[in-house]
Amino acid sequence: MAPDQPAFLLRTECPPGACNCGRDALLANPAGDLRVLRLTREDEKRLLQRLENVRSLADLQHMQDRMAQQVGIRLSIQASAKEVRSLRGITILVHEQPGLCRKTRQAIPAAIKRSLEQRPEIAYEILNVGSLFEGA
Repeated sequence: MAPDQPAFLLRTECPPGACNCGRDALLANPAGDLRVLRLTREDEKRLLQRLENVRSLADLQHMQDRMAQQVGIRLSIQASAKEVRSLRGITILVHEQPGLCRKTRQAIPAAIKRSLEQRPEIAYEILNVGSLFEGA
């Protein structure tokens, strides 16, 4: 392996013009956080499957923490400012990060929303965070 290449398997690059992830710039930056490039397409499929099958808000928060620790992907999941009490009132944001594929940034919130549709009690817990009835 070349001395300038990381010692782990890298995600294959997207076709030219299909993505704006900045993979090449990240690889060229010696101080860049390369953890996100560890997320291969197979790993991404497993991650999305796991996100679709979360069982509770605690499980979802655990997945958020693990994603941040292992590959540096940061998520924000919260009720929108409009206080809509439904699935549409939940904002799921994948923070911009060099090396994170555009399709992955779109697929993660979609997988979480599918999970929330299957288990609406998780959506209700998210909507109640910080509300008057949070401790009830």
